[in-house]
Amino acid sequence: MFGFYRVGTAVPKLKIGNIEHNINAIMGMAESADSENVSVIVFPELCVSSYSCADLFHQSALLEKIPGYIGDLAKKTKKIKSAIVVGAPLRWRNGVYNCALVMVEGEVKGIAPKSVIPNFREFYEKRWFNSGKEIKSREFEFNGKKVPFGANLIFSDGADLKFSVEICADLWGPIPPSCHHSIAGANLILNLSASNDIVSKADYRRDLVRMQSARCMCAYAYCSSGISESTTDTVFGGHCIIAENGEILSENTRFKDSSFLYADIDCQRLSYLRFSESGFRDAETYEHEIIPINIRKPEKVRRKYDPAPFVPSDKKKRDEKCSEIFEIQASALARRMEHTNAKKLIVGVSGGLDSTLAFLAGEKAVRKMGKKSSALLAITMPGFGTSARTLKNACELVKILNAELRTIDIKEICKKHLEDIGQTPLKHNLVFENAQARERTQILMDIANAEEGIVVGTGDLSEIALGWSTFNGDHMSMYAVNCGIPKTLIRYIVQWVSDNSQSRLLRKILVDILDTPVSPELLPNKKDGTISQDTEKIIGPYDLHDFFLYHTIKYGADPAKILHIAKIAFNGRYEEKYIKTTFTIFISRFFANQFKRNCVPDGPKVGTIALSPRGDWRMVSDADPSEWLKNIK
Repeated sequence: MFGFYRVGTAVPKLKIGNIEHNINAIMGMAESADSENVSVIVFPELCVSSYSCADLFHQSALLEKIPGYIGDLAKKTKKIKSAIVVGAPLRWRNGVYNCALVMVEGEVKGIAPKSVIPNFREFYEKRWFNSGKEIKSREFEFNGKKVPFGANLIFSDGADLKFSVEICADLWGPIPPSCHHSIAGANLILNLSASNDIVSKADYRRDLVRMQSARCMCAYAYCSSGISESTTDTVFGGHCIIAENGEILSENTRFKDSSFLYADIDCQRLSYLRFSESGFRDAETYEHEIIPINIRKPEKVRRKYDPAPFVPSDKKKRDEKCSEIFEIQASALARRMEHTNAKKLIVGVSGGLDSTLAFLAGEKAVRKMGKKSSALLAITMPGFGTSARTLKNACELVKILNAELRTIDIKEICKKHLEDIGQTPLKHNLVFENAQARERTQILMDIANAEEGIVVGTGDLSEIALGWSTFNGDHMSMYAVNCGIPKTLIRYIVQWVSDNSQSRLLRKILVDILDTPVSPELLPNKKDGTISQDTEKIIGPYDLHDFFLYHTIKYGADPAKILHIAKIAFNGRYEEKYIKTTFTIFISRFFANQFKRNCVPDGPKVGTIALSPRGDWRMVSDADPSEWLKNIK
C-alpha cells in the first residue's frame, strides 16, 4: 500500500556450533515476524552456526550439516510470507565463504558472500573465510538446485521494493557494496553483522548506518549478533538499527537474550528522491543480477509521521535550527544592503508574526554591518482592520530595539482611492481589502526611494505556497527575507529570539505577538475591538497546509498517499473530512497562485524546500490541478 514495506531485524538466542538449536530459534522468530506482517526479516551474521565458532568453521562436522539444516528451515518457512535472510558459512569450490541466504516461500532464492574480510585486532576472519568481492552472477549447487550466487544480487518484488545484502565489515569499507547496490536500483540494504560492543562503538555504528542510508538514499536494516555469542574475549550486544534516508526509524535496546524490531519503510519516497534530488542517474556501477521474488506488504501502516515536518521535535536541535536560520536571514539582508549601497532597511511592521521576524532579522543585519539602529526604519500603517493590540505591539517592539518608527494612517487615503475608482468604502469586498495592501506597499517603496533604502518583505513560505498575498501589494518587496520559512517554523524562531533576549520588555512583547491570531487585518474589527479575520478559520490551519506543502514538494507524493499519512500524523487532532477539505483548499490555491510565484523578489533559501522560480520550483502559471483533486477524492 503506497509503497510501504515492513522490515524487521531479529536476534535469536544461539548456541555456538549447535545448528539444530539455532535453526529452531530462527524459525521461532521468523514465525513472530510473519504474525506481524513483516515483509523482510534479517538475522545476524553467521547465525546458523553462530559467529564465534573460530576454528570450528573448518570442521566438516559443522560445514557439511549446514546445507541440510538450511534446506529444512526453508521447507518449514514455506507458509511464511516474509522473506527471511540468514547468515551461514558455506563451502564453495576451494574456499569457505561467509554468506547471507535469502529464503522466500520455502526456497533459497539467492546467496550473497561477504566482500570485506576483516583481519585486525579482535577480528581475524581471513583465517577462515575467502572474500566474495569478485564473485558476480555465479551459481551455487545448493541441496541439488542451482542458486544465484554473488556479490551483485538484487531481489525485487516487481513493484516498489528492491533489496540487496551486505555483511558487517562490508559497511566499514571505503566504498561499501551497498553504494553499488543502490546505484543499481536497490532501495533497501540488509546488513547481517557481528559487531562486538566496546565503549562508544554503538554511537559510531549508529552514525555509520544512518549516514549510509542518507548517502545511498535507501532504507538500511542492520542486525548484529547478540550476547549468546562467545564472551571469551569480546561481548556482542545484539545492536539493531533500521534507518531511512538519514533518519533512524527504529533501534533496539542492546544486551538482551533476544530481540525483535521492525519499521515500515517508504520505498516510493526513496525512489522519488533518487530521480529528483540526486546524482544517481549519472552514477555508474557493475552489472547486477535481478532476482524476482514475491514480497508481502503490511495490511496497515505502523509508522509515525511528524505533524510539523519543518520543525525539529527535539528542543536542542530546534534551537540550533532557529539560530542558524536567523543568522542566514541577517547575513542575507546585510549582503543585499551592502551590494545596493542602501542606507536603510525599510520594514512595514504590523504586530503580526511575519513582520516581527523580518524586523528582528533587519535589526540583527544592521548590527552585523556595524550601523546605528537608525539604519532600520519601521513603518506602521493602521488601516480599517488594525486592532489596538497589534498596533501597540508593533510600536513597542520598534521602540524597545531603538529603531526609527513612523506611523502613517492609511484609512483616509484608501477611502479617497476607493471613491476615485467608483466604489463605496462601505463595500467590504476584495477591492476593499487589496487597496489597503497595495497602498502600504506604495508607501514603503516611496519611502525607500526617499531614504535611499530597500524594502524588506515580510511574506513567508506558507503564504507564497497558498498565494495568501496581494499581487503587487505585500506580494512585492526589494528583498523577501522570510520567503524560505514556513509559518509553523516562524513561530518557533520568534520564540527562540524571545528566549534568548536579555530584555524583559522585548520578551513580553514577543510572547503577546505569538499569542495573536494570524490575520491580514483588512476588514473592520468586531464591535468589541477584536480581529474579525482569522486566516486559519478561512483556509484551514497552517500546520495542515505546511504538512501538505512539505510532502507535496519534498517527495512528490501521490495526494491519496499524503492524505493517508496526514490521517496518521494528525490522528486525534483533526477529523479525516476536515483534513481532506483543507487538502483540497491547499491544492486548489497552490495551483491557482503560481503566477504570483513566477515574479517574486529575491530572498534566501533556508531549508530543503523553496518555491523560487529561479531555484527549486519551476511551474507554469496555468497548470491544471484536476488530476490532483480527483486523487484526493
